[in-house]
Amino acid sequence: MNEYFERLTNELLEKNDRLTYAQARTWVELLWEDFETTYARAGWSYKGKELTEKVVRQWIENYGPRLHEFVATNPKYKHLLNQ
Repeated sequence: MNEYFERLTNELLEKNDRLTYAQARTWVELLWEDFETTYARAGWSYKGKELTEKVVRQWIENYGPRLHEFVATNPKYKHLLNQ
């Protein structure tokens, strides 16, 4: 699992130079967990880590450059993402 997180963290850091490594890693773990939880709640069977990695990679591609802005509008996650 660590290799997935490491790969995605590095991809996020390439997209967003305002995040520290720790913040990027936290984002990757939050996005990963969010997808798997939502997918399970919807009643879908588990499709493996590869699908989750693909979805998180898409989110990083689409939203990665602006993820640092998220904390300002969503204080719920501020304690997880503060420097």
